[in-house]
This record gives sequence, structure tokens and C-alpha cells, in this order.
Amino acid sequence: MPSWTHLVRFIAEEDGESYYASCDSKLLKVGEKVEGFKTIAALERSDASDSNTFAIKELVSPVAPGLPIVCIGLNYANHAKEASLEIPKNPPMWYKPAESLAAPGIIPVPKVAQTHFFDFEGELTIVTSKAAKNVSVEDAPNYILGYTIGNDLTARLFQIGQYTYAKSFDKFAPIGPAIVNAQGFGAVAERKLKTTINGKIVQESPVDLIWGPAELVSFLSQGRTLPAGTAIMTGTPAGVGWFQKPQYSLKDGDVVDISIDGLGTLSNTMKFE
Repeated sequence: MPSWTHLVRFIAEEDGESYYASCDSKLLKVGEKVEGFKTIAALERSDASDSNTFAIKELVSPVAPGLPIVCIGLNYANHAKEASLEIPKNPPMWYKPAESLAAPGIIPVPKVAQTHFFDFEGELTIVTSKAAKNVSVEDAPNYILGYTIGNDLTARLFQIGQYTYAKSFDKFAPIGPAIVNAQGFGAVAERKLKTTINGKIVQESPVDLIWGPAELVSFLSQGRTLPAGTAIMTGTPAGVGWFQKPQYSLKDGDVVDISIDGLGTLSNTMKFE
């Protein structure tokens, strides 16, 4: 059995540095004192020489900063249907830059995105455990550290003909609140995803991915290295604002909550700059 079930990352009151801590499904709160580790490897070893007790000043994304974020499109049949698009032979993919990473909480929305149909996409997110290159589907589960929740925020009017520009603004990849160990999480197809805006349900779907986690890790690792800690947003189900009737573009002050069974809720408030 794994040595942890849930991982969070936090900023310590004492020194302003970031640390990892393990917890249960209740997660941790600002102000609590916990044992913090500089790396996940140290936490898994319970290496006392690389840990200390800290007070939590701020909870941040459990995904380490500085890495590109991989995104997958058209991975739910119901989303492909609402978009009137055929499912391609291979998963469509693009990157968000490292600067897109954000934590639960307030998302500052730049003016350029506010007027170009600001949209949401609730997504199961994979986090890799070690560098992966040319990995087979059969071996891919050994490269999955765990799962968390992501929101592939998008300025939809920029998406015509391309994806990256529309999705790569600063803080357009909120991910959290915790990483849940893959061994304990089980089959993703048995889970459900729900997205609400100001309490109204807009997405509700089984996590019935066309390309599952093992297939995605294998596909994305062919001929290229996925660094340890890579976040892979696995696609969104039906219900995004662009395809609602009437359409709905996110507004200043909107609260977007994305919940997945066993992973908790990623909650973000949109703040127009």
C-alpha cells in the first residue's frame, strides 16, 4: 500500500517556502501545523532530515511549478457530440505554459480574455510520478503518481483554428486541491465529474474517457520525455459555456466549482482585471 493517500502543497508561515504534506480526504486548512517535506520523494521515505513542522500560510496547487501542462481534447463522446466533431484517430493535444498554473481561489482574468468568450472546462488531471519516454500502455500505470482536478480555462473566440493561444494566459490552469494516490483511487470510469457555476450544475458526467490514463501517458511519451510531475488534463465532458443554450461566458465574480468523486472540489472565483 502507498505511504500516503492525499498530497497537498503549501506555503509555510515560517519561511515562505513551499512544502508537501500528506493528509486524508478532509485535507488541511490554513493555520494548521503539519510535517512538511521539500519533495514527494522525501515524504514517501519519511525522511526526517528533509522535513520540519510548519504552519500553513497558504495552500497552493499540488502540482509543482515550472513544468508545461499537457491538455487533451475530444476525450468524451458526449462533448464530441455537442461540438458536432468526429472523434479523431489520436488524441488532440496542446500545452499550457508553466505560467498558466494556478491554485484554488481567485483567478485574475486579463482584459484580452474577458471579451473573447471566457469559458471553463472541468477535467480529471493526471500527475506523473517519474520521467516517462516510450512507455507502453501496459507499463503506463507505473508512471502515474495520482489524480487531481483541473480547469482548462479558455478564451473561446481565440480557439478558432488553434488551441494554445486561447488557453495559455497566466493562471488559466487552476489545478487542485490535492493529489490522490493512483493506487487507492481505482478505475476512473467509476467516478463522476460535476461542474457548477454559482451553484448551478452545468456539467455532470461519468469520467468515461475515450483514451484512458494509461493510453494517454503512453501516447504522450512516444519519442518525447514527460518529466516527473507533469500534469495531463484529460479533456472535458459536455456542458461547456460555448455549447449551452443560451451560451454562457464566465463573468466577473463567477464561482466555478469542479468536483470529481474521490478527489474533492476545485473552487475558483473569477476576478476581472
